[in-house]
Amino acid sequence: MATGEKKAREQGKEHLAMKTPPIVSPQEWEAARQQLLAKEKAFTRSRDALAAERRRMPWQAIEKKYEFEGPNGKASLLDVFEGRRQLILYRAFFEPGVFGWPDHACRGCSLGADQVSHLSHLNARDTTLAFASRAPQADIARLKARMEWKMPWYTITDSFDKDFGVDEWHGHNIFFREGDKIFRTYFINNRGDEAMGSLWSYLDLTALGRQEQWEDSPEGYPQTPPYKWWNWHDEYAASSAQDPRWVKVVENASVTLNLND
Repeated sequence: MATGEKKAREQGKEHLAMKTPPIVSPQEWEAARQQLLAKEKAFTRSRDALAAERRRMPWQAIEKKYEFEGPNGKASLLDVFEGRRQLILYRAFFEPGVFGWPDHACRGCSLGADQVSHLSHLNARDTTLAFASRAPQADIARLKARMEWKMPWYTITDSFDKDFGVDEWHGHNIFFREGDKIFRTYFINNRGDEAMGSLWSYLDLTALGRQEQWEDSPEGYPQTPPYKWWNWHDEYAASSAQDPRWVKVVENASVTLNLND
């Protein structure tokens, strides 16, 4: 008991030794917040400008035919799109030789998988998110069930990982489909992967972006009014029409909202 109390006192001293910011009045705190808020808004506008530049990057045509194993058998890269125009394909490390095998995938990849938002919102923007590893499908199915992950997850069977820079480290490759033609539009890895998981972080990487009218996108890109397309994740398939009650909520809110602020 004495040892435990001594340790607790030592830990308390460590906390007390922290050099914390000054303690100020509510008025001073609000003034400091406003100063930082101005920088945060500038950062947001800078991020939007970067995404707009990303949407104007040249595309790489994918001529090689890649083949995966999926839960229903063999699947081409085109099949992985699941009929949608955009594909975000994350290379996760779950296979023999990776720390955690066979019970778990890589800890970093698993943390990223835990962050993935509900897929229906991405799908509503004509975008598919999928994972790919070299583990057999039986092991992938077992892992997904254990970890309660819902994203489609494929087995790499050829040189896809090496060809797209993810044979030794994780990363997201972004693709666009025009009919049967496939193009690589973007790639992000390393610390860029850490921010992935939200609907907006994914869409900002794609060729079409968030597809909302306020965005700076090339002419002819699909865009709809912001907010109005949002839906409960279990009702996107029920109806494509906008609920007039939600439209009213959005229009009333738009009076006070400024997307460029």
